[in-house]
Amino acid sequence: MVFGHQTADTDRHEGLFMRKLSLPRPHGRILLVSCLLAAFCSTLAPSPGHSDTGHKHHTHRQPMRSIPEVGLEERIGAVIPLETTFLDEQGRPVELSELITVPTLIAPVYFSCPNVCSFLQGSLAQVLPDVRLTPDKDYRVLSISFDELESPTDARKARQTYRTAMNAPYPEDAWRFLTGDEASIRHLLDAAGYRFTRRGEDFLHPVAVFVVNPDGRIVRYLHGTRMLPLDVTLALTEAAQGRLGATIRKVVQFCFSYDPGGRRYVFNLLRVSAVAVILMAGGFAFYLILSSRKKPGE
Repeated sequence: MVFGHQTADTDRHEGLFMRKLSLPRPHGRILLVSCLLAAFCSTLAPSPGHSDTGHKHHTHRQPMRSIPEVGLEERIGAVIPLETTFLDEQGRPVELSELITVPTLIAPVYFSCPNVCSFLQGSLAQVLPDVRLTPDKDYRVLSISFDELESPTDARKARQTYRTAMNAPYPEDAWRFLTGDEASIRHLLDAAGYRFTRRGEDFLHPVAVFVVNPDGRIVRYLHGTRMLPLDVTLALTEAAQGRLGATIRKVVQFCFSYDPGGRRYVFNLLRVSAVAVILMAGGFAFYLILSSRKKPGE
């Protein structure tokens, strides 16, 4: 369709159509566009299976049936005990409240783990340089060992390993590696619904991280060893609770939604497409209104 250029035949047929509707031509155009808008607006109605209300209060359970003491019970909205004390890489006692002053991603691991914990932290090392937020200012990462036998020496070795793997400048205080006694470890991870058990020198444990806001409230869990920069960025943005600016946050929350089944953020194609169509239809209606005001012969 070419706007602004019509043949005489087109005008004649359009005029006949408008007369059949018993409406002046401009009003007929507006009615047509209004019908289109009404049809596309219906696509914005939330689906019962994926509404915002549905996933905000949905608790996802992932028990390991054969080993009842191992598993993850997602506790979105629960508050972790910020008064819990761990040891930093230098062996200094530090409360979680001193570190969780910004949105924080917490990775429960043990540093001597030969497989999944290494894959998880290796994935973080690759992803964090691509997160579109400022480390140590907008967010922080804590790798916390759930092996009470590990020491600050093990934490320092892990820090060196994964900082080397990052191969990019990154503030030291933005990714901390902590160890602690059994009471501190259990106090924290029980609050997060994270259950693990020792088997000889190794552990049976879930593979997941969780994101908390500066008040220690759990906002999101991210599962598996393979992460994407978008998943981490959106989870941390959600945890910011307005600290990144209302406009950006609303756009992010509108364009992306959390899929509890796939346990990741997904682009809401239907919602964004519907808005794009409505904007185009609105622009078309605006054009028709303006063109109808032109004097005959112009």
